[in-house]
Amino acid sequence: MKYLLFNHSNYEKFPFIDVKEYEHECCCGWEAIASKINQYSVSLKKSKIIIIAECYTSISDKIIEKLINEFKPLHYFYSSNAMKSEDEIKKMVYPDITDDEIFGYMTRLKIEDFFNQQKLLSIRKKINDISNGVILVYGTGASLLADADLLIYLDMPRWEAQLRFRRNEVSNLGADNKSEKASLQYKRAYFVDWRVCDQFKKKILPLCDFVIDTVDSEMPKMITRDAFFYGLKNTVHRPFRVVPFFDPGPWGGQWMKEVCNLDKSAENYAWCFDCVPEENSLLLQFGEVLFETPSINLVFFFPEELLGNTVYHRFGDEFPIRFDFLDTMEGGNLSLQVHPLTAYIKENFGVNYTQDESYYIMDSGKDSYVYLGFKDNIVPVDMVAALKTAEVSSEFDAEKYVEKWKVKKHDHFLIPAGTIHCSGANAMVLEISATPYIFTFKLWDWGRLGLDGIPRPINIEHGEKNIQWDRTTAWTNKNLINQFTLIAEGDGWKEEKTGLHEFEFIETRRHWFSKKVTHYSNGSVNVLNLVEGESIIVESDENEFDAFIVHYAETFIVPAAIKEYSIRPYGNSEGKLCATIKAFVRI
Repeated sequence: MKYLLFNHSNYEKFPFIDVKEYEHECCCGWEAIASKINQYSVSLKKSKIIIIAECYTSISDKIIEKLINEFKPLHYFYSSNAMKSEDEIKKMVYPDITDDEIFGYMTRLKIEDFFNQQKLLSIRKKINDISNGVILVYGTGASLLADADLLIYLDMPRWEAQLRFRRNEVSNLGADNKSEKASLQYKRAYFVDWRVCDQFKKKILPLCDFVIDTVDSEMPKMITRDAFFYGLKNTVHRPFRVVPFFDPGPWGGQWMKEVCNLDKSAENYAWCFDCVPEENSLLLQFGEVLFETPSINLVFFFPEELLGNTVYHRFGDEFPIRFDFLDTMEGGNLSLQVHPLTAYIKENFGVNYTQDESYYIMDSGKDSYVYLGFKDNIVPVDMVAALKTAEVSSEFDAEKYVEKWKVKKHDHFLIPAGTIHCSGANAMVLEISATPYIFTFKLWDWGRLGLDGIPRPINIEHGEKNIQWDRTTAWTNKNLINQFTLIAEGDGWKEEKTGLHEFEFIETRRHWFSKKVTHYSNGSVNVLNLVEGESIIVESDENEFDAFIVHYAETFIVPAAIKEYSIRPYGNSEGKLCATIKAFVRI
C-alpha cells in the first residue's frame, strides 16, 4: 500500500545543528583524544596530575578499558570501589523501585547516597598520598573521590542506554545486573539512575574541561566545554529538531517504513519518538563530525531560553510537551488504556503532572477508528469484572463497553487523563501529550503477546482508580472530538484552535496556508509538525536565525527565546496548501 504522496521520502532521520564557530574543535577517536588530553596535562606543568573521567550511568566497560589503555596512568581508581555494597544499594533503592513490574516512585536519592563514606575517605587518602604521575579516577560519581586537575564528562543519551539494556551490555547504577530483564533495568533507570545522574550532571558538567560523546565506544568524539555550551546556546536561539528513534511493537504498522524511509525488511515499526527530549539525542556538527549529546542537556542548562520563563518556573527543567508517532497501518489495535489523574500520579509515583494527550490523525486506512470514552448506561463494576476475567480467558468484548469512532485524516481526538482510549488498526497517529510517558495503565491488550513472546503487564488495579466513568458517548462527542474553532485568517492562511481539552495544559493550533504565515511564541516553547505538504521553510524577518527547512511529518521545536517567526511553503510545495499542528503551554 502506498502512503507517501510525493515521489520519495524526504524525512530527515539525522537532523543536526551546525556549530561553525568551533568547526575544528572536535577530536575523533581514542588516539586523538588521548593526544589532546596529554597536551593539556603537559601544559599544567605539574608532577602530579589527577584526571577525573566523570561518567553518566550505563557507560560501557569498553570505554573504561580504552581510557586506561590510551591515557596509560600510573594509578587509576574506579568510583564503584567506593560505593556501598550491591545489597545495601538494592535495599536503599527498593522504596523507589518497588515490586511492581512497571511502576516505581521518583527517587529523592542523590549520588552521594550511593557511596560508603569510609571507602570514599580511604580512596581519597590514597590519592592524596601519591606524590607524582598521572592518576585516572573514572566512573559515575568519580568527582567525589578527588579534586581534579583535568575534568572530563562522558555522556550518553537515555535511548542508547535502553539499547544497551536490551543487549545485556550494562548494569544499573551500583549494581551488577547485566543479565536482568531489560524492562526491569529500564524501570530502575527511569525512577532512580537517571534522576540521580541528571542532578549530579547539572553541577559537574559546567565545571568540565572536555565533554566526550560515548555512543560509539570505538570512535568517541570530544569537544571543549566552551564548544559544548556554545553549541547548546546556539541551538536554543533557532528552530531545531532532535534525532528521532523508531521501535517495533506487537501492534506496529507499515506507514513509517515508507514515509520515514526505514528498513523495509523490518516486521513493523510501532513508535517514533520524534520529540521526546528526555530520551532523544541532539546532533551538533563540528566541521565534518557529528557530536551526539542528550537533548535534555538543553533543558538543564538553557531552560528559560528554551521553555520560556513562565513554563520553566511552572515545570522546572523538564520539557513538558511530547510529540510521537503511533503507527497501526496494516497493524493492530493499541492496548485499551487510561492515564492517571494528576492527584493520583503525584501521590503514588512522585510526579507533579500527568500524561494528558491527544491523537492527531496523520493518515487513515480502510475501517480505521479509535476507541474513546464509554458507551451509555454501562455498569462500571461489570466492566471491571470482565477485564479481570479476561486476564485468564483472553476474551473481552471491548465494543460492549467502549465507544468506537471512525477516523479520517486530520481528525483530532482529545484525551484528558482518566479517559479510556486506544487507537485502532489502520491509523497513523501523531500523539501530542504531556511528557510523563511511562504512566499508561493497560486494561486490555487483545489477548496477544509482546515481542518477547510474553503477555504485556495489565494494570487494572491502577486503571479502575483513575477511569472517569461519566465520559460517555454524548460527552465525548461534545468535548473531545474535532473541537475546531477558527481563530484568525489572512491572505493565504487561517489559524484554528483544535484543543486540547480545558483539563489539559497544552494548547494546539492548526495553520492551513499557501502563503507566508506569522507565528508568535507568546512566552512558551512551540512544538510543531508538518502534517500536510512536502516541505516548508521557517524564517525570521529580523534575521535572528538561519532559514530552517522542514519536511513532511517532521517535528520541530521553536524555543521561547524566538518571539516571532514565519512559515511558508517551500520547494515543490510553493503555492500549494500546507498545514502545521502547533503545541504550546497555556500561559
